[in-house]
Amino acid sequence: MSQPDTKQRILDAAEHLFATDGYHATSLRSITHAAKVNLAAVNYHFGSKEALLEAVIVRRLTPLNEMRLGQLEALLQRSEQAREAPSCREVLRAFVEPTLRQRKKDSETGDFIALIGRTLAEPRGIAMAIFMRHMDPLMVKLFQALSFALPGLSRQLLFWRVHFAVGSLSHIMRCHERHALVPEDVSIDLPVDELVELFLDFAVAGMEAEG
Repeated sequence: MSQPDTKQRILDAAEHLFATDGYHATSLRSITHAAKVNLAAVNYHFGSKEALLEAVIVRRLTPLNEMRLGQLEALLQRSEQAREAPSCREVLRAFVEPTLRQRKKDSETGDFIALIGRTLAEPRGIAMAIFMRHMDPLMVKLFQALSFALPGLSRQLLFWRVHFAVGSLSHIMRCHERHALVPEDVSIDLPVDELVELFLDFAVAGMEAEG
């Protein structure tokens, strides 16, 4: 197997260090040391530390968002052809399932998930601004699809319920395995398909509750 090229090594090292130590605490020197490159290589490929952070986020987030957006658009197209509203469950599934599949133990996205966890915990940081800029088109499409699925909800109520659902998903992605106390008869290592259905049962009940 060939060794990763210089740009790939820099991205891998930066992703790991940003996830472990945070953006501000990670120096370019520590990234170049971990990637076994010189500073000129970082400047050549990325130009700045902030641009490197954006490249790290975009590398994983763009294909994930393209998958989620594609599924949402396909669902809306099928609903239009059938002349019926999409179900809330299927709209949420298009958003949730690709996301939760990132949690698989053999996935290469562990550092990315940790990085996004840090990003969401520091809402005024540079990383959050970058993350939200790349999330905006998807969130607009999700809100649109859910407004079709739940026409009886006001936009105010729909906004907050989407906010709660996304918050629950974020918690699953980054926090649930850190609980200090897990009952002996409870497993936190569920198959992805089972976890998706458990989440959808919970989220759909909240989204469809009487206003």
